[in-house]
Amino acid sequence: MTSQTETRPFEAEVSQVLHLVTHSLYSHKDIFLRELVSNASDACDKLRFAALSDAALTAGDAELRIEIEYDKDARTLTIRDNGIGMTREEVIDNVGTIARSGTRKFLESLSGDARKDTQLIGQFGVGFYSAFIVADKVTLLTRKAGGNSADGVRWESTGSGQYTLEAADLAARGTSVTLHLKAGEEEFLDGWKLRELVKRYSDHVAFPIRLRAEDGDKPSGEFETVNHAVALWARPKADISDDDYRAFYKSLSHDFNEPLAWTHNRVEGAQSYTSLLYVPEKPPFDAVFSGRDERHGLKLYIRRVFIMDASEQLLPTYLRFVRGVVDSDDLPLNVSREILQENRLVAQIRSACVKRTLDLLDKLAKDEPEKFTQFTAAFGNVLKEGIAEDGANRERIAKLLRFASTQGEDANKTVSLDDYIARMAAGQEVIWYITADSWLAARNSPQIESLKARGIEVLLLGDRIDEWMIGYLHEYAGKKLRNAAKGELDAADGGDAQAREAAAQAAQPVLDRLKQSLGDAVDKVQVGHRLTESPACIVLGEYDMAPHMQRLLREAGHDVPASKPILEINPQHALVQRFAAETDAARSADLAQLLLEEAQLTAGDQLPDPSAFIARVNRIVLGA
Repeated sequence: MTSQTETRPFEAEVSQVLHLVTHSLYSHKDIFLRELVSNASDACDKLRFAALSDAALTAGDAELRIEIEYDKDARTLTIRDNGIGMTREEVIDNVGTIARSGTRKFLESLSGDARKDTQLIGQFGVGFYSAFIVADKVTLLTRKAGGNSADGVRWESTGSGQYTLEAADLAARGTSVTLHLKAGEEEFLDGWKLRELVKRYSDHVAFPIRLRAEDGDKPSGEFETVNHAVALWARPKADISDDDYRAFYKSLSHDFNEPLAWTHNRVEGAQSYTSLLYVPEKPPFDAVFSGRDERHGLKLYIRRVFIMDASEQLLPTYLRFVRGVVDSDDLPLNVSREILQENRLVAQIRSACVKRTLDLLDKLAKDEPEKFTQFTAAFGNVLKEGIAEDGANRERIAKLLRFASTQGEDANKTVSLDDYIARMAAGQEVIWYITADSWLAARNSPQIESLKARGIEVLLLGDRIDEWMIGYLHEYAGKKLRNAAKGELDAADGGDAQAREAAAQAAQPVLDRLKQSLGDAVDKVQVGHRLTESPACIVLGEYDMAPHMQRLLREAGHDVPASKPILEINPQHALVQRFAAETDAARSADLAQLLLEEAQLTAGDQLPDPSAFIARVNRIVLGA
């Protein structure tokens, strides 16, 4: 190893993060201590797990701990741990590069049984850079557990776009981060202030956090433990305040916002485990970067030893917004993801976590409707995925969903399915809904004009996921759900069959002319009882996909089966009557095509030739 100092540039993303944390997060500047203590705790967790198979890693210093020291004269604050430590390469990867996890890189170098036995997900990323909120220079010293004293590394940066690396002779394993504080940050050189911050943010950390006792206004030579050093979830619920729960959530999730709700449960018996589950107030920051297939919200511990970020195994995808921990007494410590996927005990824990989460949301909906409204605004569309993915809990999930309806004055005024059923008209046996591109498009859809005129409430499904979701929700509380744009409306609504037949016969000449004019562009033309104000609308078959959904799938590169629309007309509308009276063949063709194109547009379809549509409208308006 060379002893020469090497200067290296940060990757571009790091410079952006440094700018972000030193400017946008300034009002939360004391958060840096939480982040650095959290990283130190992760390092101790990793070493504790590694020592299960290699006790020599902790030889001579088995008590894992975190120490905080400050020097008022030198204006420095140091956070030190005797955890796993890092090699020179790991320092470059983890501190010089953003959005990489040291543990993930470690895992990528393993194979076979070693890979199965070492499933840790730790983060040494954005949180580290929070040090630059209060420091104008940061010095990191680290030595990997199991290495020699000469294997130490010194990293230093002023946060100006580059850092230096050099070898260092370090007697002990672990990592120390020294902050050279900026002018005006003297409050972080005060023992009382540091104790208060540890209590607020890191009291739950399962390793002792030690601070030197003060002699007068300076630290003395003795360390004292300033946190409980017991995992918060393992403490009796009666001993945990709401502030404790909130502080733990922020440390766990790295979220500046408060949790919306939480549930803490201990199960004893044939299987013993503890779960602490949180519902965030808003989508956490990492949700911007993580999709359905990358989730890191629920951590698995076994007898207080952190094993892995096991969201996929412990909660279904549609509950990926949940944050928290599960700590089991029964799973084997050498558990792997393969074992988790097949383990009967894990299946039981997963089922219980789903139940606890849905119970929590039920309680929130009943007792704190304003908070539940916040939840549905943030995560309602994610929860809708459960209708398709979790058949066993479909009714429970449907109960929690909220939809806009024709009785609401805007998209934010939503209704539950239970509320809808409670105010159904006498004799109504169907829950009516319409899907569209947006709330406004659904509300103004011609397919629901007749239902609105008769005072029948219609659910307005204007989110992209709704068309897919509703395909799995056919019934709720014994009531069928019915798309107002599909099939025969009156057949399900008790309409007058004789009146319908008479209207169809009277309009038959118009229907025949329209079908002849439109040809293969439509499957058929019919008279229905959906329309009261519009001249025409598109009607779907029971198994047809809505035009706006077809368009979205085509835009995403998917093949969509070709289908011909059914055109339903309103014979009483002036535009239809003008078509019926038109004797000029060209104008008649324009009017027929206009009726179809208007119906397609209101259904969310995309016209193949918009220019031809505009030219046709101009000809009709100008009487050409």
